[in-house]
Formats: sequence, C-alpha cells, structure tokens
Amino acid sequence: QLELKGTLRGHNGWVTQIATNPKFPETVLSASRDKTLILWELTKDETSYGIPKRRLRGHGHFVTDVVMSSDGQYALSCSWDKTLRLWDLIVGRTTRRFEDHQKDVLSVAFSADNRQIVSGSRDKTIKLWNTLAQCKYTIENAHADWVSCVRFSPNNSNPIIVSCGWDYEVKVWNLTNCKLKKAHDEGPQGLLEHRDRLPRRVPLCLRVARTARAMLWDLNESKRLYTL
Repeated sequence: QLELKGTLRGHNGWVTQIATNPKFPETVLSASRDKTLILWELTKDETSYGIPKRRLRGHGHFVTDVVMSSDGQYALSCSWDKTLRLWDLIVGRTTRRFEDHQKDVLSVAFSADNRQIVSGSRDKTIKLWNTLAQCKYTIENAHADWVSCVRFSPNNSNPIIVSCGWDYEVKVWNLTNCKLKKAHDEGPQGLLEHRDRLPRRVPLCLRVARTARAMLWDLNESKRLYTL
C-alpha cells in the first residue's frame, strides 16, 4: 500500500516531468510549465520532506521533459521553445543548447552510455545528437503526427530507439542506421518508457494510452505481452 510521505512545493506552474537516479536516491529533478527545473534534496523532515537545492533557468517556454545521466552529474531537458539543454547539475548551469527542431520538443533521452541523445518533436521528426549539441541524424516524418516520446534501449547490445506518437503507433528504429525496424500500431497513442528488469535483460516497452490502457511489449519478439 502506498503512503504519502511528503509534498514538494516550489514551482509556479504545472509540473510536467520528474527524473531520478538510483545512485542518488535523495535527489529529484522536476520540470514545469513555469519554464524552470528544480533540483530537490529529500530531507525526509516531518515539516518539509525536501528542499529546493537549485533552480535551473534558461528555457523560454514550457519545459516538457527532463532526464538525468546515469552518473547523476548531468541532466537533459526539452521545451516548447524548440530547444534541448544539457545541464551541469553540480554548478547548476547550461553547458550546451541544442537547436534544430522546427516546433516544440516533447521528449528527450540519454543513451545508456550517455554519449548520444535523442529527441522527439511536434515537427514529426526524431533527431540523434552527440553531447556537443551537433545533430548527427534526422528521421524526417518519423511519425504521421507529433512524436510524443523517445527512448534508447537500456542495453548497449541491443542498439535501438523506440518512439511513439499521436498517430497511434510505437516504432522501433535501428540505432546504427536510423532505419525503421518495426511499427506497432495496435491501440491509441500515448507515452512509452523502457524497462529491462527481467531475466536476460529482455528489452521491454511500456506504452500508456489516453484510453486508460497500458501495453507491455517484448521488443525482441515484436510481441505484445499484456494489456493492462
């Protein structure tokens, strides 16, 4: 049974996303429509469960997504201002600004080794970047509608990108050449997230739809396992 431990207050707009890192369980990073990110330190105090350690400013519009690097030193964010930002969480400032999308950027992700970055946008493209903010490849018309979420495989031995869009499809892309491997078009559009906590590190995709359904996919077998 879940129990509410505390509430973190500090944003002045909708909170759109949160990011955590298992190496730093006392740290939470939140993104908001107030155009900022807040790095929280969880104190677990009875009166204040956490304190805002640092507020990150720079985006010119709503911040839509945020992720942390595997070492917890950096964060990636994206925004309706059409950009991505790479943040140094130690000093609390932007180290790189990524510009190439033509419309709002809705999703961003680090690769498992933190060396590559992928982003998805309302311009219907998926872009692959290096950490120097150089766009190395663009998948044009990756979806027939907005690209709502993108993720890398958490396993380097299976180099793929998974995306989903408002066109009701989940797509699997070959990371080495950015070519489409498989399109799953069962069910409505939604968000996706990777999980690899099963034996043999089976790559899975959890897709949450706006019709209150979630689908769990085995990406190796291109098979839907469960609908929740």
